[in-house]
Amino acid sequence: MSDSWPRRRLLAILRGASEPLDAQELARITGQHVTTVRFHLDVLTRESLVRQFQQPPRGRGRPRIGYSAVQRSVGYQELAQVLADQLGPDPRRRSEAAIAAGRAWGAKLDAVDHPVESLEDAKDVVMTLTSELGFAPERDPASETPEQAMVRLTACPLRELARTHSEVVCGVHLGLIKEVLERNGARGEINVRLHPFVEPELCVVRLELLAAHREPEPAPVPVVAEPAVEPMIAPSGGRVAPQLRNADPNIAKQSAQQW
Repeated sequence: MSDSWPRRRLLAILRGASEPLDAQELARITGQHVTTVRFHLDVLTRESLVRQFQQPPRGRGRPRIGYSAVQRSVGYQELAQVLADQLGPDPRRRSEAAIAAGRAWGAKLDAVDHPVESLEDAKDVVMTLTSELGFAPERDPASETPEQAMVRLTACPLRELARTHSEVVCGVHLGLIKEVLERNGARGEINVRLHPFVEPELCVVRLELLAAHREPEPAPVPVVAEPAVEPMIAPSGGRVAPQLRNADPNIAKQSAQQW
């Protein structure tokens, strides 16, 4: 299963779901054909990573088959809840403590080894890291610019806890991402932000290239104004030399002689 990206993503989505999801719903979320989704779900079921549940049909028809992820460890959610509650009542201090904990985790994690020399490298590191941790990340090319990029996290192993303790859960994940990026050389180059629940089932990691490392804008080309020419009409109706504004008197005299 670990070699199959589609199955890893399905499993991550099911782990973050609050109720069983059927193949049709998973196909809509992932953009895969429903037949392909059913194939991957059968594999996950045989590997005892998901369980099947019979659900009421929508309208007339046969009952639906829902799928739910098998919990990897007993009481993991409850343990995380207890630890989150121990960080104190002040949300700011809880967030700071969570980020520090995430950094400590990232320092010990045998994680991505990919030198970060550009914004594109930073995106690759975040995509790989969050994929390995079960966040089912997606790129968001429509929002990308040369200075910033976004990675969409479509699943979260601790989503239900994050709904009530986002400053703790998301703080740990933010600290982890920061630490792994800095371990790979991004210190002082990339700013990282984590926006939880921009949609009910979606969080976003925003990567911003710091100003000191952005490409300088080209200097504007100076525009040289052409001298204005004022034609003059002689009292007799004949032509006289045009006069240049702010022109050298000697040049004006030579021009008058030519006329």
